[in-house]
Amino acid sequence: MRRDIFQAIADPTRRAIICLIALQTMTPNAIADNFNTSRQSISKHLRILTECELIQQKKEGREIYYSLEIEKMKEIDKWIDQFRKIWETRFDQLDKVLASIKNQKK
Repeated sequence: MRRDIFQAIADPTRRAIICLIALQTMTPNAIADNFNTSRQSISKHLRILTECELIQQKKEGREIYYSLEIEKMKEIDKWIDQFRKIWETRFDQLDKVLASIKNQKK
């Protein structure tokens, strides 16, 4: 089942997992040590993130390591960027209005 990346990042635990493995590759146990939840719950979150291709797993010997898939994160950034541009335009307009008000008071 192909999941949507926005469904994956909607969950705060999955966002926290992404932040953890953005810094370094980690095993499921190392990830689970950062949460007050079961290892099984973390495995479910890892599965969803993997299905969305936000993280990838690499097997080294008997251990599995998870790392962030940067290209998929760029997909999220691209979607957010359209709103960033809208906000920047609105802030620029607000700056102009505030400058105008400030000039009128002088």
